[in-house]
This record gives sequence, structure tokens and C-alpha cells, in this order.
Amino acid sequence: GTHERAWHTPTGQAHTNGPASPKHRYDHVMSTVVAFHAHPDDEVILTGGTLAKAASAGHRVVVVTATDGRIDNDDDLTRLDELRSSTGILGAQRTECLGYADSGYGPEFYPDPPGRVRFGRADVEEAAQRLAAILRAEDAQLLLSYQANGGYGHRDHVQVHHVGKRAAELAGTPRILEATMPRELLRRVSDLCRLLHL
Repeated sequence: GTHERAWHTPTGQAHTNGPASPKHRYDHVMSTVVAFHAHPDDEVILTGGTLAKAASAGHRVVVVTATDGRIDNDDDLTRLDELRSSTGILGAQRTECLGYADSGYGPEFYPDPPGRVRFGRADVEEAAQRLAAILRAEDAQLLLSYQANGGYGHRDHVQVHHVGKRAAELAGTPRILEATMPRELLRRVSDLCRLLHL
């Protein structure tokens, strides 16, 4: 079925599209969508189709990652290069990285690398202020974030939920949508990893 959607016009006035055909739903009002992700590659894995569709419909798409994907302070910036390439293909007009270190996955929570903080340990208020500054500058009407458990419990993904929620409050962003992951798929992947001793 169709759902009523509210978007803001450039003048700041709310415009509500009632039930309409999908072809015409976004014809009259353009919005800014900010997608907040934990790591480079999450933007395409979790929201790639949504972002590409929003961009092709004429909405401004901004992608922000919390981390640069590096566990250590090595000089390999491959994942950031891949992020820029990916967001360009998806149609994003702006790509930002907050620069936190990747927290890693698994039972061991590594110490912070010299001069940087792992996102899982980041102060939520400080990180939220940084994201909120982007939301305000972009006058974002929609923030894409993650569900409370981050989908599968990765500490950086869980932190995206907390930071995104707080940033939207600080910036007054009117709508948040949370990316979710199907439990059955996660269970099967987990079972396979256990069988393979991964």
C-alpha cells in the first residue's frame, strides 16, 4: 500500500504527500537524506538500494561514516577510497568520515590506537554534536541510522544507534529510519561461521 510521507520544502514548510502512485510520490518536493554508518562498506550493504533510489528521485544524499575502517593507525586508506567510489556510484552529493577508529568485532575490545578513539568508546554526546553539525548544515529532513542492537551486536553499529538518535535530537531532524537485519539470515550466517570455526 501507500503511506503518507511528510517532507520539508526549501522554504521550511511541511508538505505532505497523501496516497499517490510511486512514480509521482517525490515529484514535487526534494529532501536531504543523511545516512549515518559505522564503517566504509556499510553504506552499500545496508542502505545502498535506498540511497540510490533517493538520489535518482532527486533528493540530496549525504553519507557519513563514524570510522575510517582502520583498526590500527596504518597508512592504508583503501577503505576510504572505496567509500568515496561507492557513494559516487550511489549518487551521494557529500561524503564525510568522523575519523574514529574501528572497534573490531568479537569478545576482545582492543585498546585505542595512539591519538585516536575507537568508536565503541567514543563519548556519545561529543560524537552526536559532530554529526548534528552536519545534519544542521544540510538541513536534513531524514536520518538513516541503525536499530538498537546494531543489527548483529557489533559495538560500532550499536554506537551508531545511540549517536544517531542523540544527533537527531540535537539538530531537530524530524525523522529517523533505522536499518534492520533479518534474524533468520543472521542465524544462518552465525551457524555457518560456527561450523567453519570462524
